[in-house]
Amino acid sequence: MSHSRTQAFAYLGAPNADLYRRIMGGFMANKRRFVVHLRPEDVAETLRGDGGEPVVQEQVDNALSSLRDWGNLRADPDTGRVTTVEDFYRARYLYQLSREGEAAERALEIFDRELGRRGELQAVALEDIRVRLHALSALDARPDPAVVHNLLLEVMSRLDSLAANASAFMGGLQRTIDLQDIEEEAFLAYKDRLIAYLERFVSELVVKAFDIADKIRKLDGIDTLLRLAAEREAADVAPDEEDPAEAKLAEWRNRWSGLRSWFVGDRARPCQADLLRTRARQAIPDLLATISVLQERRAGRSDRSADFRALARWFAECPTEADAHRLWRAAFGLTSARHLTVEAEESDGVTATTSWLEAPQAEISVRLRATGSYSRRGAPSKVVNRSKQREELAVFVAAEREQTELARKRLATGQPVLLSELGELDPVEFRLFLRLLGDGLAAGPGEVTTRTADGSLEVRLKPVDGYAEIRTEDGVLRGPDHELTIIDLMAVPHGG
Repeated sequence: MSHSRTQAFAYLGAPNADLYRRIMGGFMANKRRFVVHLRPEDVAETLRGDGGEPVVQEQVDNALSSLRDWGNLRADPDTGRVTTVEDFYRARYLYQLSREGEAAERALEIFDRELGRRGELQAVALEDIRVRLHALSALDARPDPAVVHNLLLEVMSRLDSLAANASAFMGGLQRTIDLQDIEEEAFLAYKDRLIAYLERFVSELVVKAFDIADKIRKLDGIDTLLRLAAEREAADVAPDEEDPAEAKLAEWRNRWSGLRSWFVGDRARPCQADLLRTRARQAIPDLLATISVLQERRAGRSDRSADFRALARWFAECPTEADAHRLWRAAFGLTSARHLTVEAEESDGVTATTSWLEAPQAEISVRLRATGSYSRRGAPSKVVNRSKQREELAVFVAAEREQTELARKRLATGQPVLLSELGELDPVEFRLFLRLLGDGLAAGPGEVTTRTADGSLEVRLKPVDGYAEIRTEDGVLRGPDHELTIIDLMAVPHGG
């Protein structure tokens, strides 16, 4: 980077940097109103109305001179108000932003905006993208280039906003989970709203991202639409560039590739919508864990493992065995039990001062340990004969086990099958299928291989193009199609 470009940022580290920022901000605000040139008195008037500290004209003149030397402003002689010879020889200037100064100020505006961005999960942006993709797919064979261009611009603009805000929000959420840059009181005050916010966005993302991906796959003639938008933009390009239409078309193809990878994905680039959904879902239990830690901290609960480690360290540091015995008695209270009396024949000759290690074993009733008495008051309880209930429960368990085994045999074939080809499932098969499908989807996006918690089944899940419907007695489950392979590990012979 040349020295003249770096000089444009010199006023940030100079004394009175706040005054320089206010002056540059005033020039930017006036330029947005198409006011290009400003006199020193105009700049002073602008500073008096911006709510900052008051300044005098001499300070403004000196600041303008410095900004001109750094290259942020350009000074032209002001001959519009010359009425006398003295006015002609007095240095009077009109100031305007230079290209370097304007670029530096725009860069600082973006820097300040990004630092102050809190981020948000824009479920509305998902709906906007879905609606505009639907409008693109509904265009006739000879669409209006202006309509196509505007729809594509709106889709890409909403995607850029969605991605940037989601990234900023998830970064801030992680700092919140780590209790960085946030007060504990503020976190506990809005935790419920935050969890509800995440749950609402995840539900919207699951439904609308699937619909958007389906529309992207089915959109015919997208290259023609991109070419129409590129040609419309190329019409305004300066004539010194070679073949602007092809350059614009390459830009639009790159943008569409980004949109497709965001919602559809492939082997090289995973679907960003799925990654965002997974991270947002994981943030909910992470938040609950953070809340639990804060509640334990407030309740003053100690960590038992830390207490035992500290006690072990104290035992290791004891200088003598006698000190270790005293620490043992203080920590666990296992001293002589003079208050305990046991009616046992073998207790004769054992005094209360006998060591627990040397005394014979004493059989103590469970009721005695719990209540201090051998028998409870009142009449003894009647013995209830529950043999009939046990038989009914055994029959029920056997029937349930048989149904589960039949469901396992149907689903755990070891052969890949599409979800759309499973057909109708009975309630037992559907419950087993949902559990296995949940294990596979929880392992992550893309092609995954996982095992059930008991290690008896291996689930392989591979996403494919298409749409699946699984019918049951309770309703219809709809979603993206996958290739499912379920292997019964208990039936696989060793070494196979």
